[in-house]
Amino acid sequence: QVQLVESGGGLVQPGGSLRLACAASGRGFEINAGGWYRQAPGKQRELVAAITSDGSTNYENSVRGRFTISWDNTKNTVYLQMNSLKPEDTAVYYCNLQITFGGNNFYSYWGQGTQVTVTS
Repeated sequence: QVQLVESGGGLVQPGGSLRLACAASGRGFEINAGGWYRQAPGKQRELVAAITSDGSTNYENSVRGRFTISWDNTKNTVYLQMNSLKPEDTAVYYCNLQITFGGNNFYSYWGQGTQVTVTS
């Protein structure tokens, strides 16, 4: 009923920038919160940035000041602007949306992931 499509990943040099997008398709839903996670080889998936419906944001310490999470309610899309990228940012990035269909139950949806590689 709801599908998330991620885009914007790629290969970039240290100090470069990328903008990730996560677009939700479907009908009859509302987004309560969204977030971006990343998983590097051999490591746990970690929360990078999160945003709530009122616009409040939270960032993992290592990306604070470099990454910005935002969303466009009209397009049902969550973005992650990544600046001053470092090699340690290399990972598969996954978006996650917390969605309701009008009741008190919330459902978690994941994107399929997009590869971000930062290297010289």
